[in-house]
Amino acid sequence: MIIAIFIASMLVGIVIGLPIAVALLLCAVATALALGGGDANPTIIARTLMQGSDSVTMMALPFFVLAGEIMNRGGLTKRIIAFCNIFIGRVRGGLGYVTILACLMFASLVGSAVAACAALGAILIPMMANSGYNREKAAALTASANLVAPIMPPSVPMIVYGIAAGVSIKSLFMGGIAPAVYLTIIASVVWFFVSRKKGVVPDTETVSKPSPKEAVKIILDGLWALLLPVIILVGLRSGYFTATEAGVIACVYAILIGLFVYREMKIKDLMKAFVASAKMSAVVMFLAAAANCAAYFMTISRIPQMMTSGLEGLVERPTLLMFVLMCIVVVVGLAMDVVPSILILTPIMLPLVKAAGIDPVYFGIVFVLMNVLGLTSPPVGPVLNVACATGKVKMDKIIMPTMPYFIAQTILCFLLALVPALVEVPLRWLGG
Repeated sequence: MIIAIFIASMLVGIVIGLPIAVALLLCAVATALALGGGDANPTIIARTLMQGSDSVTMMALPFFVLAGEIMNRGGLTKRIIAFCNIFIGRVRGGLGYVTILACLMFASLVGSAVAACAALGAILIPMMANSGYNREKAAALTASANLVAPIMPPSVPMIVYGIAAGVSIKSLFMGGIAPAVYLTIIASVVWFFVSRKKGVVPDTETVSKPSPKEAVKIILDGLWALLLPVIILVGLRSGYFTATEAGVIACVYAILIGLFVYREMKIKDLMKAFVASAKMSAVVMFLAAAANCAAYFMTISRIPQMMTSGLEGLVERPTLLMFVLMCIVVVVGLAMDVVPSILILTPIMLPLVKAAGIDPVYFGIVFVLMNVLGLTSPPVGPVLNVACATGKVKMDKIIMPTMPYFIAQTILCFLLALVPALVEVPLRWLGG
């Protein structure tokens, strides 16, 4: 009965159009009333709601969001594109490879696939279309290549999972590097075959070659931007600062570069970045607070144990358990955004994961990656919608070109779930 009330109240909230955070709060209140007694005390609901966002670790999130906003407004995007264009812009389908590499570099600064796709798509998709590339396939490539943004540190979903699961965000950040590289390689391989088809890329690409002096200037300009992720990763790996402190350092560095080095950002742009990042952070933090409240009542009513009781027989077979859990995540991800999915599923799945002896850090990396797949799965896919908007492409025209990337990325995710060494070995080497 408690499970039915919990699920039904949440679904009713979503169906009638309530935001996910409010729907979670609704199901928490409904569950508390169903339990009755002292559990229905409004003070308990208010306290658990506040505890959901009252975390030093949670402060890493708004700082990294702000750093991404500042760098995005400070002229970073076009410098990264120009940097990549020097090295791989003149091969067949060169702008496609520039897009893939630019997405990886930009991901190390933003941490959000939607923000990265909006920033890069607005420049790259029209650039590719004007150069003779098929617009729909260019938009599909841009959307798919940006899936590295929520995986490459600093990753917003990794921070959310780390707080929900109580695991080291530094370790999650270090563990996200290898899967991000795998995703980049997969996108490059798929684009290699796609670009060989007629009508996808121009028969003869005319990319102007910069003079040696111009090339040196472009590289030096790009290095200022690319130095930020190096500072963050080296600092985290060496233990000089925590994830939250890394967010503060990223903000200060971004402000200095945007105002005094690139000189493309004014004080009014900085204020706009503060407002935009505050809005985005508030949404995520309220969602985390509501999820913490829902998770509390899930725990005391033993909902996770009851919902996963059918899977307890798989505890002795960790690989099969991982496979089944990831299948559930993929299905949920088709209809729900990344952060709500992580906040809802983590308290349900984590007890099983720990009982099976699976490392929560390794599980979190694969778990977040599986959730991220939903960003490019129709019809909800937020990144697909952004790519359609920035590339001026209809949704029905982008779905089929996206499928080769989606299938390849899904296979990669299940491979990581079945072969833990692909994540754990690089993670150990990076000090995670």
